[in-house]
Amino acid sequence: MKKNPNRAITHQMLERLTYIHNRIKAEYFPKTSELAKELECSVPTISRDIMFLRDRFNAPIEYNAQKKGFYYSEKYEMPIQNISQKDVTALVAAKTLLQQYQGTPIYKELVDAIDVITFPQRQGTGAFIDRIAVPPMPYAIIDEAVFTALYQAMIQNRTIEFDYCGVLDSGKVHRRVRPYQLLFDDGRYFLFGYAEERQAERLFYIPRIEHLCITDELFTLPENYDFISRCGGGRFGSFMEPGTVTYRIAFYGESRLAIKDSVWADDQKITEYDEEGKTEIVFSAAQGYRILKWVLSHGSNAQPLEPEKFVQDWQAEIQAMVRRSNERAEMR
Repeated sequence: MKKNPNRAITHQMLERLTYIHNRIKAEYFPKTSELAKELECSVPTISRDIMFLRDRFNAPIEYNAQKKGFYYSEKYEMPIQNISQKDVTALVAAKTLLQQYQGTPIYKELVDAIDVITFPQRQGTGAFIDRIAVPPMPYAIIDEAVFTALYQAMIQNRTIEFDYCGVLDSGKVHRRVRPYQLLFDDGRYFLFGYAEERQAERLFYIPRIEHLCITDELFTLPENYDFISRCGGGRFGSFMEPGTVTYRIAFYGESRLAIKDSVWADDQKITEYDEEGKTEIVFSAAQGYRILKWVLSHGSNAQPLEPEKFVQDWQAEIQAMVRRSNERAEMR
């Protein structure tokens, strides 16, 4: 019988493998015909399952001609049955946390893998898992065909072409890109890669990618392709700028606790000024746009102090909000 290394494990197959393993382990010397009858499947299916146990799970299965059945030549446990209940609980909990990535090929592959690994020992985890949840949150609407094509192009290191409408574009622009990484950012999905027409690295919001095609052109993935290294030490999601900047920002009121509760940058330094009722944070990053949005989200409890250009951008946003508010007041 030829080996089939690409044969995927389904839930039904895993049930059969577990049953066959337990029967052989119990030294019943089961026959293929007996197993087929007990599992309500064909003899060839059982034969393939036994070969799978040998080839993929390295099970020491031998055939006893005298008893006309299978046995283990040495003590053996299926690898997936050696996983602890604690690990099973952790993996099933991870499956719950992955819900925010539904609709992507990666989500399905990860969930299927977790199901296969945890299936034999999943009993008893249900009640606890119900106490781990992902709160409702916005999520991006993506074309699964586009995501699948991106995934395949990255696996093969092939250049892609697509139509794209960026925030600063007046309309759709045709792009030719070497895809480096997929970025998952709080329910949103980005492609990080090298845009050939710009001769520079760029980020692309995947829901805005249309008419994607994979070309025959192969590219060499750079050694230092990781997006994280482009953030200048900042931890503000999928955004990057050419240079690293040092920021100094003061926080007041309830925002003081929020700032101290998290790591916002690799080199952050937090100083308390209790007499003045403020907390200052100093850090370096190359993500000015995201940092500005972060500061604005704290409203009057945040005040940028450095650099001056950043302070001016913050003031300009506030002035624009005031104008918008005045326009609404005049309409009443």
